Amino acid sequence: MTGITDLDALRRAMAENSEEPEGPARNARAELLLAEAEKLNVPLAVIEALGHQLKVYNYSSEKDKMFVPFARLLRMWDERPEDFDEYEIHTLHWVFKWMSAGMLGQPHVPLASIEKWLGEMEHRYRLAGHSERAVRGAEFSVAAHVGDLARAERAYTAWLAADRDAMADCHACELQAQGAWQAQRDRDEEALELWRPVLEGEFTCAHEPHTVLASSLLPLLRLGRPDEARAHHLRGFRLVRPMESMRGAYADHVEFCALSGNEARGLELLAERPAYFTDSGNPRSGLDFLSVVALLMDRLTERGLGETRVPGPAGREWTARELAGHARVETLRLAALFDERNGTPYVGDRARARMDRRPLAERLPLGVRSVRPPSPAVPTAVPEASPVTDPTDLDALLAAARRLSDALRPHAVEAWEAVARAAEGAELAARDRAEIADHRAMGLGPEGVPLFERAAELYAEAGDPGEALAARARAAYVRALGGEVDEALAAVAGPYDAVLALYADGGTGIRQTAAVLMSRARILMRRVQEAEGDDGVLADAGSAVREVSALVEGHTGDDVRLAARGAEAQAMLGELAAQGGDAGAAAELLAKASAMYAAVGLPWLAVEYEARLAGLAHHLGDMAEAERALRAALEHGGPYLEAPGRAQLHLQLAEVVGGLDRAEEAAEHALEAAHWADEAGAGPTLGAWARHQLGGFLLRQGRWAEAAEVLESALPDLTAETHGEGAVVQTLWWVGDCLSELGEHRASAERRMQAAEIARHWPEQHDHATLAHLAAESLGHAGLPAEADRAYARAGELWRTVGNVHGLIRALRARAWLALRGDEGVAGARELMAGAIGECEAALAAAGDEETRERLTGELGDTHRQFGELLARSVTEEAQDAAIQGAFEEALAQTARAAAVFALLGEAALHHRTGAELAAGWLEADLSRPDAAAARARVVLRAYENAGPDDETVAARRAEAEQLLQLKEEREQAP
Repeated sequence: MTGITDLDALRRAMAENSEEPEGPARNARAELLLAEAEKLNVPLAVIEALGHQLKVYNYSSEKDKMFVPFARLLRMWDERPEDFDEYEIHTLHWVFKWMSAGMLGQPHVPLASIEKWLGEMEHRYRLAGHSERAVRGAEFSVAAHVGDLARAERAYTAWLAADRDAMADCHACELQAQGAWQAQRDRDEEALELWRPVLEGEFTCAHEPHTVLASSLLPLLRLGRPDEARAHHLRGFRLVRPMESMRGAYADHVEFCALSGNEARGLELLAERPAYFTDSGNPRSGLDFLSVVALLMDRLTERGLGETRVPGPAGREWTARELAGHARVETLRLAALFDERNGTPYVGDRARARMDRRPLAERLPLGVRSVRPPSPAVPTAVPEASPVTDPTDLDALLAAARRLSDALRPHAVEAWEAVARAAEGAELAARDRAEIADHRAMGLGPEGVPLFERAAELYAEAGDPGEALAARARAAYVRALGGEVDEALAAVAGPYDAVLALYADGGTGIRQTAAVLMSRARILMRRVQEAEGDDGVLADAGSAVREVSALVEGHTGDDVRLAARGAEAQAMLGELAAQGGDAGAAAELLAKASAMYAAVGLPWLAVEYEARLAGLAHHLGDMAEAERALRAALEHGGPYLEAPGRAQLHLQLAEVVGGLDRAEEAAEHALEAAHWADEAGAGPTLGAWARHQLGGFLLRQGRWAEAAEVLESALPDLTAETHGEGAVVQTLWWVGDCLSELGEHRASAERRMQAAEIARHWPEQHDHATLAHLAAESLGHAGLPAEADRAYARAGELWRTVGNVHGLIRALRARAWLALRGDEGVAGARELMAGAIGECEAALAAAGDEETRERLTGELGDTHRQFGELLARSVTEEAQDAAIQGAFEEALAQTARAAAVFALLGEAALHHRTGAELAAGWLEADLSRPDAAAARARVVLRAYENAGPDDETVAARRAEAEQLLQLKEEREQAP
């Protein structure tokens, strides 16, 4: 290592190293810096390098390395305290707390040594004049760790009672520890109340709210507050993910996943941190981590996934069952070391309790992408499908299946499957065999044609010619489903003519006749879909549907099947009206059909039509009706709604209520949509779109961290081919916005540049220009001025191309500020700001309407104001008086010009004008012109003579003007 030639260079190197990610690489660099410090032959350099080494060890997986440098530092203090400056004296005493916590986490350090250390700490703090608050806090930690609860409560009370001083932990860290104790003592409400100021951002530090967010997860679940728990997980995990030292908090997030039905997410967290399985520098956090690994693996094993491959310690492959056993053994081994050291069973008891915790939620949707492990092949429980307990009782199974199918209950097909299994090898009547074949065919789609034909033969053999014709008609319909519409029409013609004749002669009932007519109507409806608006096809289908309606009208009574035929006919007429362009009539007919289904106790059959009705209402601009229909569809579907349909309905409802500016409610539905899409195995397609929408709704609520986590999880699945380039660009854009709000400016720039690169190929370039400009802003905030300047230059070119002079002017102004702080200096900044003024004046001269002129006038005023501010800041206090005066004179001219330009806009720009007047007033004062400054202050006061007292801007302007006047009086009174 070269370049460390003095203490300043060493300090710069240590500052740079402090910004590096936590971990062994940063620690190794600190060790090299200590070696360089020793070469300087400056005691303070060694002291500071040792302090730096202590800090990076403490915030890493190598906490066990802290003790050697601290012992050396303490010896140097005892031998030559005069070598320590005030800051290093403070740091030395501060690190005593790290040592006590570090000793607790190392089971090889005897308890007697820790107690002796506490006494040493108390003695040295007293000598240094510090409060006992930190000492009592350390004592509390020792007592709580070994399970001496009485002593822990006493120390806790003494800790809170002692005065806060320079040695006390920050408010955020103290509240974290206090809340954790309350949660440990089963006082979750008290814990969350203590943590509230940290969670709300009132108190923060380098490691808070990271730990508090993690610690709050289980208390929130236990208190029945799952939405907050979800939010804390999404926010908190983003914070702990890059921080190697926070293995304990990381473990809390894994535990949350294990206990909230998010085992797949838990596996992904384990895969992100493979070193956590084996890092040995902090056994205490290792115990925490391995205990939740055991918990997670046990949960997977309980679900029948014990043979699933899972992430584990390097060197071999692991199944969930194997890792569960390994993690439990390692956890108990570490716990035994602590318990042996402590002389109590407390650590082991708590570890066992943690590994044996039971789920707190069956499945809490998180909204983020996760690859679910394959579920074992187990029968799905269907309440109505198996009302018979004995699967071999054929008579009972037949009776149950007939009840379900006659009443059109969900899962009737599954009930007939149970009959078919029980009937294997049995002697059955032709009628029974016909029904079995008929219902088996219903579950096969187009592949069921031969079985329908076989059912028809058996119905005929059983003496039911009407049902035989109905089975043949069903066979024709499934051919249409397979795309053979013309063949299906030909096939249904015979049964259609035959059943009408048979019905007329009293040879069959209305049920069988309606079944044939409905099959024919369905086939003709399929033909409508293929014909794309052919009037003749529409008419044929309409006639067939109305024939069904006329047949069943007045005959439904208590016959659910006939009532369902009538409802379906109304729905078909609605579809035909929509095809004919009459959306209003279509909506009325679909609503009527849905109501008919609900009236006869078949609401689940209305779901399809309520969803279609919602689409029509949306098309007609009736958002209230669209919302009502979607809610009705979800309600009507109840427990029978399959996962794909549930996902679609929630997603549509999210879009509708989101369009009504109800972002919070929209986010809830998008979350449900993502969950059900994942359940349906459509995570990469429908699920990704739902996550895209969810992230957008969270962003609209200012929930930046949650939105970023959800959107970033959607990105791997979003593709231009499936979701469209617009969705990909919008997601990247939103992620960039979130990261910018979170202060992650470099990452924000990367996302915005990715989005800009895609938009670069679009015919319309406004989005490309906007993204390039936003990327430039992020690069500037990230401390990359050269890259920011190039990005602004590119954005400026794009703004010029699309004819957006406002964007061009703002890009030039931003470049001017960068130039002032960069190599181009004042000259380059002047040129760019003058260029912005020139562009604005040229556009203003060419403006053709009043609104454009007003906007450009405001832009010109802003540019003059910024030019003045830039000139004023272009000189430092160390500059020559003449240079300062010259810069201030130019700044004053630009600021006065800004005020004059804003005045042209009248009341609309009043605050802008008064702001410029006050800025000019302060420049006048700096140029020793108190009268001119006072004159500008009086202009501001006169401008607000008639303004009310409640306007904050008015009050601030008046107060500033009074300050200028007071300054003049003070200077006049000065001797």
